[in-house]
Amino acid sequence: MSEDFGPTFLTVTDEEGKELVLEFMDALEHNGQLYQAFFPAETEGEEDDPDAGLVILKVLHEDGEDVLSTLDSDEELEEVYDLFMESLFDGEE
Repeated sequence: MSEDFGPTFLTVTDEEGKELVLEFMDALEHNGQLYQAFFPAETEGEEDDPDAGLVILKVLHEDGEDVLSTLDSDEELEEVYDLFMESLFDGEE
């Protein structure tokens, strides 16, 4: 994905109906599944949340459309999180 035009933002709605603005960071494929990583976008009038960190969602294909979904287990989340950390911070040692 090119960043020639700046970062990519999207708005998602959680299970409680709250809208979240996320900034796309990276994508990777693991075990045949596509995952995308985001950071919560800073918005005006909103205090910084110290617990806000990397948000990882998987891409599902439903009815011919791509849909973002949460991961199925803590184990899946931990495994994919580690892969994103390697990818995002590779070479910053």
